[in-house]
Amino acid sequence: MIEWLVELWNAVPLGVQTVIVILLQIIAIVLPLMLCVAYLTYAERKVIGAMQIRMGPNRVGFFGHRLWGLGQPIADAVKLMFKEIVIPSGANKGLFLLAPVLSIGPALAAWAVIPFDAHLVLADINAGLLYVLAVTSIGVYGVIIAGWASNSKYALLGAMRSGAQIVSYEIAMGFALVGVLMAGGSLNLGEIVRAQEGSILHWFWLPLLPLFVIYFVSAVAETNRAPFDVAEGESEIVAGFHVEYSGMAFAVFFLAEYANMILVSALTALMFLGGWLSPLQGVLPQSAFDVPVLGALLDGGIHWLIIKTAFFLYLFLWFRATFPRYRYDQIMRLGWKIFIPITIVWLLVVGVMILAGLPPWFDGA
Repeated sequence: MIEWLVELWNAVPLGVQTVIVILLQIIAIVLPLMLCVAYLTYAERKVIGAMQIRMGPNRVGFFGHRLWGLGQPIADAVKLMFKEIVIPSGANKGLFLLAPVLSIGPALAAWAVIPFDAHLVLADINAGLLYVLAVTSIGVYGVIIAGWASNSKYALLGAMRSGAQIVSYEIAMGFALVGVLMAGGSLNLGEIVRAQEGSILHWFWLPLLPLFVIYFVSAVAETNRAPFDVAEGESEIVAGFHVEYSGMAFAVFFLAEYANMILVSALTALMFLGGWLSPLQGVLPQSAFDVPVLGALLDGGIHWLIIKTAFFLYLFLWFRATFPRYRYDQIMRLGWKIFIPITIVWLLVVGVMILAGLPPWFDGA
């Protein structure tokens, strides 16, 4: 059977083989990502429930077994799939249905250049950081088109508020990434991680601490998460730009939000916390890494990237359960009058540190 499959594979033209391999690699990234998105909604309800001394989902399970409510995301997906998609009269149907795709598409496409470890990456391009910036900036068009195509003034107002917020914080995020580019000396995300090799003190979180904090807080605002979720504040504007959406069209916006959360958490881990590098590197003696099984766990790998990404995702959930919603003028003031000036000043500081060859980060630059 195996020999027959090998012969069949060899009979396939080389170009078709390449396409099939790339499609399988894409599926291997997207399917686990969608599963993580589904169960991030479960984790959010459980974490916030625990903080508020509630149970959270604990009824829906599998095959008659509750299993701590682990079937809840599956039940939510099935429910949304069977709900009717109502398109408002006077709406631009084509753009109305295109907007959710424009929101979730960039959140998935950006994973093409995300390195999971030293060798596991779909497209190891030199301009990976530039690609991420270019692709993720498309998401704002999904928000604006959704509000305009809905033929509703409530949706249009929500889209304008959300679009202005996203663009404002993209500037601060962009300046923060310029600092990462300067420190890493490359636009390749893998090279940026490798520039942080050494120990936990070699990671860029320390010399780029203000940029690190600004990038992550801006990412929270960029994804319209609490306490920056004025675009969907029920007391102010009902549900923002997607107020007219229902069924799977609404679900895609919902999935895009959580997919973006996972993406920015992974990017934060890669650019400031060493990505797949082990925090125990340079702390434990080398003999500990030579132990067959234990050494593989202690050494760098995809498991460390997952742990760091999960930490930032927990912060997203913690913020939602903790902080009250900001007023819109406070949000815009934070982005334009505080974050952007700080990032510009710190870029000058980073430049001075690089010229001075400040160890242990820039002494080899």
